[in-house]
Amino acid sequence: MMNAGEAEEAGAPTPAKDAAAAEGAAAAEGPVATEGPVGVEGPVGVEGPVGTEIPTFTENPAVAGNPAVAEDPAVAGIAAGYAFAGQALELGALLWDGRCRPDVPVRIPLPMLNRHGLVAGATGTGKTKTLQLIAEQLSAHGVPVFLADVKGDLSGVARPGQPNDRVEGRAREVGRQWTATGFPAEFLALGGVGHGIPVRATITSFGPLLLSKVLQLNQTQEQSLGLVFHYADTKGLELIDLKDLRAVVAFLTSDEGKAELKNIGGLSTATAGVILRSLTAFEAQGMADFFGEPEFDTADLLRTAPDGRGIVSVLELTAVQDRPLLFSTFLMWLLADLFHDLPEIGDADRPELVFFFDEAHLLFNDASKAFLESITQTVRLIRSKGVGVFFVTQTPKDVPSDVLGQLGNRVQHALRAFTPEDQKALRATVRTFPKSSYDLEELLTGLGTGEAVVTVLSETGAPTPVAATRLRAPESLMGPVPAAEVDTAVRGSALHGRYAQAVDRESAYEKLRQAPAEPKADAEAAADRKEEPSLVEQVVSSGMFKSLARSVGTQLGREITRSLFGTARRRR
Repeated sequence: MMNAGEAEEAGAPTPAKDAAAAEGAAAAEGPVATEGPVGVEGPVGVEGPVGTEIPTFTENPAVAGNPAVAEDPAVAGIAAGYAFAGQALELGALLWDGRCRPDVPVRIPLPMLNRHGLVAGATGTGKTKTLQLIAEQLSAHGVPVFLADVKGDLSGVARPGQPNDRVEGRAREVGRQWTATGFPAEFLALGGVGHGIPVRATITSFGPLLLSKVLQLNQTQEQSLGLVFHYADTKGLELIDLKDLRAVVAFLTSDEGKAELKNIGGLSTATAGVILRSLTAFEAQGMADFFGEPEFDTADLLRTAPDGRGIVSVLELTAVQDRPLLFSTFLMWLLADLFHDLPEIGDADRPELVFFFDEAHLLFNDASKAFLESITQTVRLIRSKGVGVFFVTQTPKDVPSDVLGQLGNRVQHALRAFTPEDQKALRATVRTFPKSSYDLEELLTGLGTGEAVVTVLSETGAPTPVAATRLRAPESLMGPVPAAEVDTAVRGSALHGRYAQAVDRESAYEKLRQAPAEPKADAEAAADRKEEPSLVEQVVSSGMFKSLARSVGTQLGREITRSLFGTARRRR
């Protein structure tokens, strides 16, 4: 048997020569071009100098070609399951028989990130760090990322991490080099509540169907709200914020507005009262700051930095985590807006955008049936637009089964089984994984911090083998950036001038206060004109409705089109 030196002299392949050849081939191919939207500026403030080299995530030459993998058929099968030909994100190394196997990397194919995913586990098991690890590698591959930061500890993605014995020890265990790296970040806050660029939407853009869902109106009330929107549109009464909508509803139920009610099909006083009370409760949840102008353009989530890396948009939710309806409303509008604007791309080499929703149980707690149906349909369809959605929560049971069934990539951290309910949740979690040689009930209760059970979709779309994994450490700061630094970054951002200052221009509320008799005069003039088609006839015969109907071929497609039909496309 030849030693390494003899093999090298004889021209036989060695681990070092294999690694050198791979490195040379990668250099010959050159960096992958990452083109962002034309004319889009990068974020200012927290990121390092322009031109930072995009890091590559390659196998450590010290473990390349280790023949020990072939000695165990089970290990060899797992290794083969994660040996992808194309670009992939590196999660960590296999755990087998109590040992970390750096020669068996566990990975996620980059093209499969739009098949959605779940990161779950008990408190303190490392879920947020896993989210951060995946997000920063997506950024390095030129993919924009959206992070919903409920606990306020994800702003550190913008700063290089701090080396220490634990980080360096973990890098040695998984056989990967660790380099402190910060990533381009943009900080957002709903309505400006918190530290970040304000995110707002107008009532008109939100639309009657979507608003009815979050107000939990019944079908009759939803139809009545649709009539209110139609009336406001035809009369040039812009619905910018909640007071505009309240003003229009109040006018239509007043003595001056009774004639208008008759012309648009009628709106009972009782129904109007329900809508007004719902709007009041909605506003009490903190919605007033969210609705208004300038409206946030969701295209700003799709940007890349000048060095080609994807921008990580961090939405701070710490200040509103006790108002889940606010968060869920934003989610629905954001996905609906993106669904309208993004073209169909099918299966692409990489996603256009990946969402991470931390503390996902806040999305679904006390959610209406309509909200759950909307999320399920959106998750099913938006992947064809190149958008991936990852939910981060404690147990899979926090996510409705119809949504859970759409999540192809799973990273399950440790679970606790201290109570009968915990044990039931543990058994239910185990049943959601493919069959494997692991005793998953025992394994899931014995995993340490930064360890997880992983199964993802392979490049062919088939589930990979279940793999207990010791995860890599993120290369960015594992903790929050001081609030003062975030504020400085926000003020220096290219988006600050567009969104920072709220604008309350003349809209329905002001118009109705200035000229309360004008709508009545309009109604009397309309009575003298030839009878117009009914509201339903006008909608069904419109070019937009026909175009939308033609573009959808399945019943599910028709449902989601109707769900999103009420949102108004932004004037750009």
